[in-house]
Amino acid sequence: MSAVPHERLSQADVLLEGFEALDPPEGFRAELLEGEIALKPPPDGDHEDCIALTLEQVLGRAKTDMDFSANKGLKLRGGRGCPANHVIPDGTFAPHALRLYRGAAPWMPCEGVALVLEVTSSKPAADREAKRHCYARGPVPLYLLVDREDSSVTLFSDPEGDDYRQHRTVPFGKAVRLPEPFSFDLETAEFM
Repeated sequence: MSAVPHERLSQADVLLEGFEALDPPEGFRAELLEGEIALKPPPDGDHEDCIALTLEQVLGRAKTDMDFSANKGLKLRGGRGCPANHVIPDGTFAPHALRLYRGAAPWMPCEGVALVLEVTSSKPAADREAKRHCYARGPVPLYLLVDREDSSVTLFSDPEGDDYRQHRTVPFGKAVRLPEPFSFDLETAEFM
């Protein structure tokens, strides 16, 4: 009997295999961000309220009919020698006409996604930095960050390479303009 040569796995391959084999505790979500595995605990009520307030406005006021998915896994290009990022935004919006979520795999590509939403929780730095770079590399056209710690909302737009070329930050209480395909001012007063 002859030995079968084994293919040497890269560190990125080993990390991806380990991530895919994870079975997180009930209520937790696992993400693979920039070469690190992160477990997200269940969110608090204020976090969920910010998502609900955003969802209500988008569904009621956007120029284009949108579909929404909470906690949809996105598979995004990795950077700096890392495996593909596996990120779970708090919310993902896509034009209804695309029916993007129908038949989608648990980890789907981001093509067709119009906007991702993150509301800061226990690790705000990941939302502010690592996820911003992941979404820009996607590229996801718009990234809306509700930063509860800073009492602000930032809209990142015009992705290029590892980052967004434009961003606009407003304090809670001020409106932020969501461009096409949304075309309305998102009110943030109730986020306070």
